Amino acid sequence: MSELQPNTPVQYLKGVGPHIAQLLNKKSVYTAWDMLFYLPVKYVDRRKIHNSHTLPIDKAQTYLGEVQKISQHRLGRTKRKVLEITLSDESGQVKISFFKFNESYLRKKYAPGTKVLAFGDVKAYRGFKSMVHPEMDVWDEDHQDDVAKIVPFYSLTEGLYQRTIRRIFEKNLEDLLGVVVDDPLSVRDEGSVQISLSDAFRNVHSPVADSRIDEFNEQRSPYHQRIIYDEFFYLQLGLISKRYKQSQKKAFEIKSSKTLYGKALGLLPFKLTSHQEEALQEIENDFATGVAMNRMLQGDVGSGKTIVAFLSSLMAIESGYQVALMAPTEILAEQHFKNLFSYEEELGIRIELLKGSVKAAQRKRILYDLEQGVVNLLIGTHALLTEDVIFRDLGFVIIDEQHRFGVEQRAQLKNKTKYKQGDISPHLLFMSATPIPRSLSMCVYGDLQLSLIKERPKGRKPITTKVFREKQRNKMYTLIQQELQKGRQAYFVYPLVEESEKLDLKNATLMHQELEKAFPDFKVGLVHGKMKAADKESVMTEYKAGEISILVATTVVEVGVDVPNSTIMVIEHAERFGLAQLHQLRGRVGRGSEQSFCFLMASYAQSEESRFRLKVMEDTNDGFVIAEEDLKLRGPGEFLGTKQSGVPDFRLAQLVKDGHLLKAAKKRAEIILEQDPELQDPKHQKLKAIMMERWGKRLDLSLV
Repeated sequence: MSELQPNTPVQYLKGVGPHIAQLLNKKSVYTAWDMLFYLPVKYVDRRKIHNSHTLPIDKAQTYLGEVQKISQHRLGRTKRKVLEITLSDESGQVKISFFKFNESYLRKKYAPGTKVLAFGDVKAYRGFKSMVHPEMDVWDEDHQDDVAKIVPFYSLTEGLYQRTIRRIFEKNLEDLLGVVVDDPLSVRDEGSVQISLSDAFRNVHSPVADSRIDEFNEQRSPYHQRIIYDEFFYLQLGLISKRYKQSQKKAFEIKSSKTLYGKALGLLPFKLTSHQEEALQEIENDFATGVAMNRMLQGDVGSGKTIVAFLSSLMAIESGYQVALMAPTEILAEQHFKNLFSYEEELGIRIELLKGSVKAAQRKRILYDLEQGVVNLLIGTHALLTEDVIFRDLGFVIIDEQHRFGVEQRAQLKNKTKYKQGDISPHLLFMSATPIPRSLSMCVYGDLQLSLIKERPKGRKPITTKVFREKQRNKMYTLIQQELQKGRQAYFVYPLVEESEKLDLKNATLMHQELEKAFPDFKVGLVHGKMKAADKESVMTEYKAGEISILVATTVVEVGVDVPNSTIMVIEHAERFGLAQLHQLRGRVGRGSEQSFCFLMASYAQSEESRFRLKVMEDTNDGFVIAEEDLKLRGPGEFLGTKQSGVPDFRLAQLVKDGHLLKAAKKRAEIILEQDPELQDPKHQKLKAIMMERWGKRLDLSLV
């Protein structure tokens, strides 16, 4: 066979072939490189060998004995056959049973007098210690280390066996290590493991005799740590390289007298928090550099990110540029429009809303005025990405809930200005209401500058959160009644729209009727994702106007609904929601100066994890604390909840557990790129090649 390449199909490895390759494909193993990363999920220590006397019962153990006899018989009165091998040593006997077997093969391999090492669960049976279907190897005094060792166990699929996988590695490991491009020592941080990547893979698949089993099972062995470090390093190299390239991109220099800005500040019904002021100063500094801003504005629900984005957009408008604000849903886009439109007349600017449901004539007028430069701020959904949307001078792009948009969509919006001046790019501000733990932030937003808003606007009180059981429903209703009588409003959120036979969950349609009976003196409205846009908008308008006291909803209220008079959020079947979603929903209340409440109605049948989630919600209002716990529970992919989120696919690295290696890898990548930002030095060519191969497409490194 010719020399293996990283992308050599797995079926061409020794002992694989088309059938086993198909089974490996089910485990996402397609190439030689994938096979290397088909890492053991656990390790079993077979180095301690027992005789029949010391062999513990009810544990997986290793036993060495000599075949005394091998026989086949029927099991009781059934037709089922069992093959029994009796092993003996100086202290007694152990019975080995096989219910599925190739008799001639076993009789030939384990003839009487053969010494055998057996590994399996030990049980007591009819006065003997026994094992059923153990793993067995013929004992060879000269090659003890080949059988009495730490044995790797791999994740399997039907038809794939541990012995098969181990044989593949026995035959191919050294060839597979040939596809590893060992990076120069400069990659490795002084504090990290000073071993080569190929040695790391060799020992992870075939641990050396004196290895510590606990380190291997917890992925703390020097070899596991080296692979984890490698995964983090090339991602950080790519992200920091991308940030450097973006810092070389020219943008429109925005320097305003801040007349509009000052006027808008005077119109605000509140004073900015210190974190909001800091974020605005950072954005203003970026605007003045003439280099394209790529900044993430991250803040908890209700922390005031939108007003920061709006005030910064006024600087761009006053400098003669247009601004685009893109949101993922029509409800959120409408919310932004209604909140900001109230300032249009007094500031003397033109704000428009573009969404899929806009009438043709109105759309045509908006697009014409946009291209003429008359529209200063255009707010919209994905509708902003259609070909006919062209700005005259787009200088500033704001993307809300940015993880809901793909890289390509963000790039599309950047290029929508009519009069491009060479390779000049608009400034970019991303907003996220999902507090992201620092470790995840370094991996997802490592190419962006970060502005954090952690303070809540002054005058807002922490939301009181309480878990209720079904038998306490009337008590909860009494508390709600008291709030409604004060003129306040409430949300009831449900996970389903209509009744499901499979899931016994409260559903919005049915509960709307029940709540009308429970609160006869108050108007109850219903809104869900299956309603027509016009009907949904009508209900939301009534609710915002205070005409509806109780709004029954599915999770469409998760983002974009801002009603300061709402002081109660009831989440039915709260155990069904993730931490991030619970926190987002809770954030729909507590937006005024009155005390607000979040009631989590939970069923009795709860897992330990769901009880933990609800306890976290009761204990804290801090979105960043909640995010850390959520990341631990769900991992990064599910944490952000979308494949377009840009969460890296790590084969071994775990952000929460391996944060120390992430920091070390980031530090090393920064040092290398400080010395050689373009990685042009011959000694860094190999690094650049590996970085481009692994992350070039995912991070759009060639397009930066």
